[in-house]
Amino acid sequence: MSLTPTRPPADLPAVAAAFPLHGLYVEGVPYGSGHINDTFAVTMDQAGRSVRYIFQRINDRVFKNVPALMENIQRVTSHMARSVPSTGPVDSRHALTLVGTRGGDAWHRDASGAAWRCYLFIEKARTYDLVENPRQACEAARAFGEFQRSLVDLPGDRLHETIPAFHDTRARFETFRRAAAADRSGRAREVQAEIEFAMAREPMSDVLLDLVARGEVPERITHNDTKFNNVMLDDATARGVCVIDLDTVMPGVALYDFGDMVRSATNAAAEDERDVAKVAMRMDIFEGLLTGYAASAGVFLNPVERAHLAFSGKLITYEIGLRFLTDHLEGDVYFKIKRPGHNLDRCRTQFALVASIERQESAMQSLADRIFHNLAAQPAVPGRNAQ
Repeated sequence: MSLTPTRPPADLPAVAAAFPLHGLYVEGVPYGSGHINDTFAVTMDQAGRSVRYIFQRINDRVFKNVPALMENIQRVTSHMARSVPSTGPVDSRHALTLVGTRGGDAWHRDASGAAWRCYLFIEKARTYDLVENPRQACEAARAFGEFQRSLVDLPGDRLHETIPAFHDTRARFETFRRAAAADRSGRAREVQAEIEFAMAREPMSDVLLDLVARGEVPERITHNDTKFNNVMLDDATARGVCVIDLDTVMPGVALYDFGDMVRSATNAAAEDERDVAKVAMRMDIFEGLLTGYAASAGVFLNPVERAHLAFSGKLITYEIGLRFLTDHLEGDVYFKIKRPGHNLDRCRTQFALVASIERQESAMQSLADRIFHNLAAQPAVPGRNAQ
């Protein structure tokens, strides 16, 4: 689904002119490794000083309601700018700063109809695609936990759901079941082992959904795409500075965010590794995630949420595996592939990681219990829909 162009669009200077950036436009270059929006670093010459901004052309095929999406981002970034991180030193870079248009709007629609937004460029920090050590995992998880904590008291109405039912694992399972039964690409026969693996774990789909329905797990404001490369680390200190990529910030469950951290950070192999013998959940990275997340999220997670931290990693990994398997069965219509069978490779890697988590789940949750038990006694902060 990557739409990133090889060169900036010719009208990028005109787009930049719609925002009050001052100075002279110097250049715009593709930036980052995102797969949904087109992102550019734009440099302006302001009285002889180079100042950079981030421009993003929003993919409205994925995010169909751009006004709602940008209302969410404007509310979240404005609130975070006023909040003070509960852990570590205060850093003005701890939140993205949205630059409004000259007309006072949060985003701009260009002559071709494309939607654009602009952020201040966060200097002296960068993202990494792969977790290199437990310290990095700790910093990323701390930053994501701080992000969730800062939005617990967001005033106003419920945020818009930019992608409805995004982590509804039951709905994902039913979509998979229908795809396997229809077998419209004639691929079900070759993936019987994967189909059986998924079917055997169907009850997992309802665990968190049932807890939410009973009010035991509250709805919170969550990021919903907690990959390691969505946290910027300071160049000098390697401390987690800022959470980025806010398109999927919406009502959700804190455990979904932690689960996706486990899925994306702890795997010893690449997401599409063909040799599943290389796939393993790394306990040292998991411990780093727990340590960082507890430092910031420990103040608001309730006992039921804490008791399902290890399970959340297994669930989200299973869910993503279901999505890859579904796309393979349907003929690779959603995820971009680079080779035949790419989605099947991705599915097998996710399911191998599920199996690795299952073998270690008891030890993982015991570690979580121990780390959170050692926190100073603090009352949990209710979620927005808590009774």
